[in-house]
Amino acid sequence: MKILSPETKARLRSRSRLVHLGRDGEASQGFVNVPPYRGSTVLFPDVATLSSGNQRFTYGTHGTPTTEALVEAWTAIAGAEGTVLVPTGMAAIASALLAALAAGDHLLVTDSAYDPTRIFCDRALKRLGVETTYYDPRLGAGIASLFRANTKAVFVESPGSLSFEVQDVPAIAEVAHARGACVIADNTWATPLFFAPHANGVDLAIEAGTKYLSGHADLLLGLVSANAEWFRRLHRTVDMIGIPPGSEEAFLALRGLRTMELRLREAERQALALAEWLGARPEVLRVIHPARPDHPDHALWRRDFAGSSGLFSIVMKPVSAEALAALLDGLELFGLGYSWGGYESLVIPFDCSGSRTATRWAPGGPALRFSVGLEDIDDLKDDLARGFERMKAVSGA
Repeated sequence: MKILSPETKARLRSRSRLVHLGRDGEASQGFVNVPPYRGSTVLFPDVATLSSGNQRFTYGTHGTPTTEALVEAWTAIAGAEGTVLVPTGMAAIASALLAALAAGDHLLVTDSAYDPTRIFCDRALKRLGVETTYYDPRLGAGIASLFRANTKAVFVESPGSLSFEVQDVPAIAEVAHARGACVIADNTWATPLFFAPHANGVDLAIEAGTKYLSGHADLLLGLVSANAEWFRRLHRTVDMIGIPPGSEEAFLALRGLRTMELRLREAERQALALAEWLGARPEVLRVIHPARPDHPDHALWRRDFAGSSGLFSIVMKPVSAEALAALLDGLELFGLGYSWGGYESLVIPFDCSGSRTATRWAPGGPALRFSVGLEDIDDLKDDLARGFERMKAVSGA
C-alpha cells in the first residue's frame, strides 16, 4: 500500500482525505483496510522496553492499530490536536463534561440539548457538585449575562436536538474564552464535514459515531476531538475511566468513514426534497429545517455551515392522537426508531415541552422528526402520502 505523506494528506480535498486517512501500511500488511485488532495483553520484548514506556502499544485499553487509525483520521478531519474514542455518543458527552468540570463549578447548557445530556447534568453532575443553568439557544453573545465567577464550561448543540435552533457558536466561544471557560459542542448533526468545530471556537467537539460515521445502523461509538489546550486533560480523563470502544466498532467506523461525505450529501439532498414536499402538504403547519430560507436561523446556518444532514422536523396541524398513530403505524419505509444517520429512513413523534426550562416549546400541533435515508425519494413521498390518507380517514377530515 502506498502511504501518503503528511503534506499530501493536508492538501487533499475532503472526499479524498476520507478515503486515505488512517490507512497504515504496516498495520494492515498491505490490505486496503486496517483489520480489527482484538486483545487486552500486549507483550514487550524486554525489561528495558517495558520500563521505558516507549512502546507504541502497551495495553488494550490504551489503543490498538485499529483504534489508532480511526483516531488519526478523525483528528485530521476535525482539525483537532487529538481525539479519544469511547463506546457511545452519550459516553462522549459525559467524558467531555467530566474533563472540563470539577466540584464547585458552574455549567451553562443550551436548553435545546439532547435530553440524555440534560439527565446527566441534572443527576450525575449535580451529585458531583456541579451546578447547571440552561440558556436560550438563540442567546448568542448575550450569554455573557449568565456567567458567574465559577462558570467553567458552556455546552452548545447546533442545531438543537429535535427543535433545530442554530446557535451563534463563534460569539458564544468568544464570550466563554474571555472568561476562561471551556466550550463543548455536540456536533453530531453536521459532523466536521459540514461544521468545523475547532475553527469556530469549540474546545471539545463531540460526535456520536453511531450516526453518520457508521452510516449503517450497526454500531455504537462516541468520539471527542480536542484542541491543543484541552486534549491532554481530555485524554487523561478518558484514560482514567478506561472505556475504550470495541475493535469491531472501530473497524466498522473506519469503513463508514470512506463513504461518509457521499452519504451525507445524498442525505442532505433527500431531506431537502422531502422537506419541500412536506412544506406544501395541507396537513403540515411548518417545516423546521435550518437549510430552508424560512427557518428563523437560516442566516446563521449559511454563515457557519457547509451543508445540512438528513435530520429535520415538522409540526403538524392539530390532529388527534389516534389519527397521528394511523399515519405512523402504517408506514412501510419509515421505521419508528430513536437513532438516525443510517441508510434507512426513520420518524418519531416528539414533545419538547417537558424538558425545556429556559424556553417554551409550544409549536401549535404534534411534531415529528424525520431521518431521511437512501431510499428513492418518490417512494418515501408515496409512503407518507398513504399515511396522510389514513390519518384523514380516522380524523374524518
